[in-house]
Amino acid sequence: MPVSPNQGSTGGGTLVTITGTNLSGTSAVKFGSKSATSVTNVSPTQVTAVSPSGTGTVGITVTTPGGTSNPVPFFYVGAPFKASLGATSGPLAGGNSITLNGVGLSTATSVSFGGVTATPTVISDAQLSVTVPAGLAAGPVGVSVTTAGGTNNGLTYTYIDVPGITTVAPSSGPTSGGTSVTITGTNLDTTDSVTFDGTPAPFSVVSSTTLSVVTPPGTAGAVDVVVTNPAGSDTAVGAFTYVAGPGI
Repeated sequence: MPVSPNQGSTGGGTLVTITGTNLSGTSAVKFGSKSATSVTNVSPTQVTAVSPSGTGTVGITVTTPGGTSNPVPFFYVGAPFKASLGATSGPLAGGNSITLNGVGLSTATSVSFGGVTATPTVISDAQLSVTVPAGLAAGPVGVSVTTAGGTNNGLTYTYIDVPGITTVAPSSGPTSGGTSVTITGTNLDTTDSVTFDGTPAPFSVVSSTTLSVVTPPGTAGAVDVVVTNPAGSDTAVGAFTYVAGPGI
């Protein structure tokens, strides 16, 4: 007498299909000593029942006018517990793979990022790997994991959009570097690096729309300014001009 699924949440509520023979007139289905919360006699060979709450492994039995069946094992699974994410942020476009650590993860069927679900790969009861789906908008979203034991949440993942450069001011300075420059744009609060003609420049984040940067030494002429964050980069072509000092 097979049952499907053969495991469910300790809180109950799992719809179980029981297949067998002579099931007409089923009057009761029990999970161990507890009666199912709902029983439907689908056909002479099939009964559905909703599991009550429970723990551990119990036997499912079916009672008809002809008697009570032999027990078939059903496994109660606790709700998952999530401890941490391998990475807490990533590009709005998704596609990056991260790990999720916790306990009770071996039966995980889905991971939700702000309501957008992805199918995980189970590494062990303590770890999942999942490819992050594309987000709906930049910003933090809740992460939840669904297993045979239920759904648990409590972790946060932040979607990051690519930066955008609007202005670089002032737009020129000496080749010796040291010019204080303000870069304005969008999504600048997650900036990883700023370069002038490929040379990294020291910077500080003022806000999501403003960076304060000090130019590195450079070669006379117009150079590209590039701002990069975990989601990508934006290039302001020829946005800063290095000016050579006078010579006598």
